[in-house]
Amino acid sequence: MKPRLPRLAGILLLSTALLTACADDPGGAGGGTIGVDYPRSDTDFWNSYIGYVPEYAEELGLDMKTTNSSNDVATLASNVQTFLSQGVDGVAIAPQDTAAVAPVLQTLAERDIPVVTVDTRPDEGEVYMVVRADNRAYGEQACRYLGSQLEGEGKIVMLQGDLASINGRDRTEAFNDCMEAEYPGIRVFGEATNWDAATAAQKLQTTLTAHPDVRGVYMQATFGLSGTLQVLDQLNMAVPPDDPEHVFIVSNDGIPQELQLIGEGKIDATVSQPADLYAEYALTYLQAALDGETFEPGPTDHGSEIVEVREGVLEDQLPAPLVTRDGGTYGGVESLPFDDPSLWGNDRG
Repeated sequence: MKPRLPRLAGILLLSTALLTACADDPGGAGGGTIGVDYPRSDTDFWNSYIGYVPEYAEELGLDMKTTNSSNDVATLASNVQTFLSQGVDGVAIAPQDTAAVAPVLQTLAERDIPVVTVDTRPDEGEVYMVVRADNRAYGEQACRYLGSQLEGEGKIVMLQGDLASINGRDRTEAFNDCMEAEYPGIRVFGEATNWDAATAAQKLQTTLTAHPDVRGVYMQATFGLSGTLQVLDQLNMAVPPDDPEHVFIVSNDGIPQELQLIGEGKIDATVSQPADLYAEYALTYLQAALDGETFEPGPTDHGSEIVEVREGVLEDQLPAPLVTRDGGTYGGVESLPFDDPSLWGNDRG
């Protein structure tokens, strides 16, 4: 892992003395006990996040308690009670059901425990900071890549995530909005998958069997990666990028396997969701909360922007670049080449 100083940005509402102290010690006052709930450990992306978290906890001098809610909000609620019994000072969670997590946030708010949510933004409830990439940009970047590659004509399958999650909704709505506005000649088959690999593979196979002229697949996360490749192979649709019958595949996550597959010509692009930055800034914002720091909307010193997504809720929207084989510009979107050393997937690969 490349060492980096975890410096917070935005427009800090701090006294001059506190700013000076933070400049000398990027971690602020340091110390504290935090609880980090891992949302799942059945994907390469989340396993990478799980690997980064203790590295940044050690760097910040934080004592850390961890749990895993396995994509279940009832388990998350139980895990939070465990954290409270352990006397944690702050909590980082990544709720996959962004509507059902409100009671968990209420429990923490009643005890004045600051919360940072990672990857997702709760539909309601109080949080200190949301650490997340702009998921609407994910959908739009995928749309512009596929739309330009298909030259505005043809058929695409979109393997949606869970629409109970704001991530699934954002990616789906942005992709559809972009297609309607920019590429009205493309027909999109939206398939709900609930982030489930078997469901994604089954629905993709059904759609491709009925529509063998599909020339694009957008999967909203790597849960569908292996199944998509297997289905294309079974239907004799897995052909090289220079073949006119090639099915262009865009994924989301930026895991090492995706980058390797892009280099091999087996998929075409991904949007690199920053597992490393999620871990770094989740813990850094928790440290800031323990130190009494506050923030306002504005650009940060780590290439992102803090935005107010609803009254009283701030979100640090971290960069998530489009990644392609050649690092070209597609539909007006600049991309990074798959072997770019700045990509966390190459750091971990």
